[in-house]
Amino acid sequence: MEQVLKSFVPAWVQVVSVVYTRGAMETQDVLGEEALALHREHHGKLSVESSVPLRDPHDLSLAYTPGVARVSSVIGKNAELAREYTIKRNTVAVVSDGSAILGLGNLGPYAALPVMEGKAALFKKFGGVDAFPICLATQDVDAIVETVERIAPAFGGINLEDISAPRCFEVEERLQKALDIPVVHDDQHGTAVVVLAGLLNALRVRGLNKESVRIVVNGAGAAGTAISKLLLEYGFTHLTVCDSKGIIHDDRDDLGPYKKELARRTAPRERGGLADAVRNADLFIGVSKGGLLTEELIRSMRPDPIVFALANPIPEVMPDLAKSAGASIVATGRSDFPNQANNVLAFPGLFRGALDHGVRHITDAMFIAAAEALAQAVPHPDSEHILPSVFDAGVTERVASAIR
Repeated sequence: MEQVLKSFVPAWVQVVSVVYTRGAMETQDVLGEEALALHREHHGKLSVESSVPLRDPHDLSLAYTPGVARVSSVIGKNAELAREYTIKRNTVAVVSDGSAILGLGNLGPYAALPVMEGKAALFKKFGGVDAFPICLATQDVDAIVETVERIAPAFGGINLEDISAPRCFEVEERLQKALDIPVVHDDQHGTAVVVLAGLLNALRVRGLNKESVRIVVNGAGAAGTAISKLLLEYGFTHLTVCDSKGIIHDDRDDLGPYKKELARRTAPRERGGLADAVRNADLFIGVSKGGLLTEELIRSMRPDPIVFALANPIPEVMPDLAKSAGASIVATGRSDFPNQANNVLAFPGLFRGALDHGVRHITDAMFIAAAEALAQAVPHPDSEHILPSVFDAGVTERVASAIR
């Protein structure tokens, strides 16, 4: 009888997993149809409106010719005054080449446009920032960098979005060196800030500390690399990173420069695949593919593990399955489960603070301060509430105040 049960349970678990996945996909399909109707009706999500009155010839003479000539003359003598007299002080370019759109892959610049429009709408709603979608018809690193350099005078910041790794690392690094305005690849740093904030509160709930907790990050692309680096910067010492081929370590000869750096900084003792990495771990952070974390893998972790299954739209494991396998705290990127880890908690405040304080480069220390501010927005965290809602009053202001 025992043997029969052993052979039956995996099949039962598989059926439940399929049912949950199917339900998630059906929900996604319904929302997708509604989203198509919304975008078709409004022809996108953005419009441009004047912030000054244009009621009569006098208004025109101030906003445009001849009055605007005086403004141009003043700025021509001192380019720094563009922040005072133009939209530059409050504008961000949301730049993408469409090579890594959400979880959909390389769909190109036209398919990136609705996502960048949405990002711009969120900037305005939650940060009061005027953001513009810039979708580039090139995926060449040199061309991207040159293009952004040339359009930069109109903007107070650059938000890079949905550019695939490892090119995204080089694009960001080169633009940060070339420009005197903040350049942030949100897929990297926005994600890392929100994950660190949730992790700090999850550790509070569990009574764990950063010196002893054992963490596995599954996914070594833009998000996984930035998360790992920020956790190391914060002082976490037991960190193992996996990519599609298994644990990243010094003995592998297939690593590019960015993964080699991760191998050097994490120096994991383990070898093998994801199953070897998660065994006896306290925390799993997934930024890879849906369905990769099984209940069996969760049961191999330390008691009451923490699971951040952040793949979208289908997480690495559905929350109910993770809980049934013993997970004490589960976070996802979805809005229909508790503990949503969404970048919108971070990027409006990051740029709001940078624009307001004239910050030219957002540092790791600022990202950490932003994460701590987000964590403190939940004064009494519990297993179902380790992150604030983006609709909670004061979230953006907390993050912005940390960027000084």
